[in-house]
Amino acid sequence: MTVPRDFQEPPRSRPDVVIGREELFTSAREQLGRGGSVLLHGPAGIGKSTVLRALAADYAGAARTVLRCSATESESHLPFLALADLFGLVLDEVSGALPAAQRTALESALTGRGESTLQRDGLALRLAVLSALRTLAAKGPVLVVADDLQWLDAASAELLGFAARRLGDTPVQMLCAVRTEGQEYDRHLRASPPDTLAVRLGPLSRTQVSALLDHRGYTPLSRSTIRDIHRTSGGNPLFALELGRALAESPTRPRPGEPLPVPTSLRALVLSRLEMLSDEARRTLLVASAGARPTLALLHAAGREHAEAETAQAAALGLLATEPEGPAVRFAHPLISAALYAEAPAQERRAVHAALSTAASDPIERARHLALATSGTDPEVAARLAEAGALARDRGAPSVAASLGLLAARHTPADSTPGPDERRLQAAEDAITAGEADLARDIARDVLTRAAVPAERVRAWMVVIEAAGQALGEVDAVFPQVLADAGDDPRLLALVHYQLAWRGLVVEGDFAEARQEAAHAAELAARGKDRRTELMALSFQASTETLMGHPGAPETVKRALKEPQDPYVACHHNGAGSARFRWLIMSDQLPEARATITALLREVRRRGMVESEVHFLRFLADTELRSGHCGRALDLARESLRLARDSGIGEGASAMLASLAEASAGDVDRALVLAREAADHAEVDGDQMYLSRALAALGYAQLVAGDPAATVRSLRRVRELEQGLGINDPARGRWHGDLAEALVRIGEPGEAQDVIDTARVHALRLGRESVLAVLDRAEALVRAARGEHEAALVRLTSVQDRLGRLGYGLEEARAAFALARLRTQAAAFPRGGGTRLPGPASYDEAARLFRRCRALPWLRQVDAAAAAGPAAVEPASAAPPVALDALEGLASMERQVASLVMEGATNREIAARLFISVKTVEATLTRVYRKLGIRSRVDIVRLAAGRRPT
Repeated sequence: MTVPRDFQEPPRSRPDVVIGREELFTSAREQLGRGGSVLLHGPAGIGKSTVLRALAADYAGAARTVLRCSATESESHLPFLALADLFGLVLDEVSGALPAAQRTALESALTGRGESTLQRDGLALRLAVLSALRTLAAKGPVLVVADDLQWLDAASAELLGFAARRLGDTPVQMLCAVRTEGQEYDRHLRASPPDTLAVRLGPLSRTQVSALLDHRGYTPLSRSTIRDIHRTSGGNPLFALELGRALAESPTRPRPGEPLPVPTSLRALVLSRLEMLSDEARRTLLVASAGARPTLALLHAAGREHAEAETAQAAALGLLATEPEGPAVRFAHPLISAALYAEAPAQERRAVHAALSTAASDPIERARHLALATSGTDPEVAARLAEAGALARDRGAPSVAASLGLLAARHTPADSTPGPDERRLQAAEDAITAGEADLARDIARDVLTRAAVPAERVRAWMVVIEAAGQALGEVDAVFPQVLADAGDDPRLLALVHYQLAWRGLVVEGDFAEARQEAAHAAELAARGKDRRTELMALSFQASTETLMGHPGAPETVKRALKEPQDPYVACHHNGAGSARFRWLIMSDQLPEARATITALLREVRRRGMVESEVHFLRFLADTELRSGHCGRALDLARESLRLARDSGIGEGASAMLASLAEASAGDVDRALVLAREAADHAEVDGDQMYLSRALAALGYAQLVAGDPAATVRSLRRVRELEQGLGINDPARGRWHGDLAEALVRIGEPGEAQDVIDTARVHALRLGRESVLAVLDRAEALVRAARGEHEAALVRLTSVQDRLGRLGYGLEEARAAFALARLRTQAAAFPRGGGTRLPGPASYDEAARLFRRCRALPWLRQVDAAAAAGPAAVEPASAAPPVALDALEGLASMERQVASLVMEGATNREIAARLFISVKTVEATLTRVYRKLGIRSRVDIVRLAAGRRPT
């Protein structure tokens, strides 16, 4: 199958990055680095040439000589053409080293002159190719880069294979790519060097397709369109790019329920085989292309009497994949189905859908086919589609429900009840549930251009606001208009004030205002007899009060859980079940919290509530992390992050939790990246609440990474944010113990004790037992820093036992680690005449507990401490450094900025590390100069060196 020349991208337009191929790219690069060879294989358009070029560019510098060839189908019948590409430019360099017979054979093959022929001097020519490679390799490593091996002329392929099998230890490597389906690459692997690594390129994921389209500039495409591109292209990057190009350039987009238009460039890849079908077989395949799950039985029911013979003919041509164990009729590639459908005349397509509207067994599919077979408005068809949408919603397929709702609106007459816009709004709400926020927003904006009924306008505005997710600041200007549209209707006002509660929390960072708005929304909803909104508002109020440490939280949770309940609210991520989970986990009831969130996750998956699934996966990961099941938490956190990125929902929150899980059980460097990503998301969204969570995760990752100074900077910022937000419950972020521990490590035990004392007041008031235990662990470190080793030992022993009984496995292990370090430190630096602390100075218990938790980064710290021995453990100093002492009179932010200046950081670097603007850094430094009586950064550096500024 020839790829048309106008379809091939010029090399310069292709990306240098290898999107979606990072792992296999790394594997191939490592193989080349070891001196081995690589064979890339996969179907047409899967990205083999892109990866080949990237690998060649990356590795070519290590080779003295790079030999290249790239064949095409039209050239495959010309003998020795690939050989000429490979050796034409080096013939003069090698010919003098070849025996006369080999030289003559090679020159004849490359130039076509002379008497030598492959038939007469075949062995001489084979040996000449092998000798030429050895001659080049004697001067330095050789890399042979060959693309599209399937089009190599037979003579060149045979010669290259002969040499490859005999190179042995000669420093010649081959980097090749070949188009294959299935296991066809075996033949090419046998013709490669024995150490060749075969790397198969598979289809891209939806997220990778989205990244590829974005890289090429096709950014206006919605997520629902990207989902269709991914499905139609089968994850093939070449096909996806062509579909994206066609859609980006098209003045009109396909309506929901319609297939993507297949551009001419792609049709050429499949239509040549479709043309070989008989007319009847083509019609049978058209029916199959229109069906959701086509089977032979469905084809028969749709009037295709000879379906078996006609599908067999298509399978023989490679258009259908054989299914020996099932009745399904499956196309070899989704593009074949799409091209077949796109080529059919509209009248023929409508006839196919009409046949399927009675032949299909599923009522949802029947309704969809009825809509596609009908042109114009038809109230009966619209009603059937609305019923099918309700059924899809109940089955947990909100994306399907949204598509059916839009089809229903299209067929609804303007004067019907419900009207077309009411059905569009239902479709938009289904799209929100399905995680397709951009589709929902587009529908709502369209309705707002013409809607005059207040209820419809407020409903549309609610969709616009909900589609903004955490980025509520982007729709801040909407609220005055929504309030005007709501008038004095308590039901409509309840909806608006519920969203204002979220605005107060996310945009203003004011928990008190958020709580007040939620309570007002609940009151309005009760007056308007809107139980769903009342329950959502009560659930929000309960969660806010829980995070605030408000004494009314338990009673509000009970009110939110009272009957009658709404099934949707009961399992929503901001509903009553979620509010109860937050209360349980902050009250140290981990088993009950796990059972609650597991049941909620199961239900939202059944209902297809993608946004809630993202959050509940994160909640479950958090529960497992606290319980010390760190490996399980890491798996769940990664799953939540993948789903968040695929759907574009909750990416910052999922990145935050994934950072905590990576720092506890995975890759600490990855944890640092994720925490900064989460902080960036929160900054962009203007979300102060999640900014504090992200920075807390960053501080924890920095602590695990062994950077206590960075931990202090991050967590001091968290302390400021939470004080501003009015968050008093230390169980919310659980960062106080980490900050105190890091402060002890940098020689600030006084500030550490202040952090502990402040948090302990609230923890005692709220009965947060696990928080109190962690604070006691941190206080033991403060006491040890002050030389009170016996008291520290007693406290740590008690803390470890308490955390174990509460079920906080990771915190228990950290207490055991601190205990082992304290005993080791006492053994290395005995005080009071050499008095030793009771108990073994061993890390075995800490290692056992961390191993049980699968807390690999912590386990590596234990192993390193045990291997280093007592001499490596330095006693903590109770006295702060001179430089920090000089900054005592400064505010917290001023101290952080001045400390970074002491380290030599620029204003831009300080801004990036503290998540503030450069202007804020400059203004803070001005205040520092004034308070310290100095004039410049140089004077701060002098303070760092312990000298007074001049």
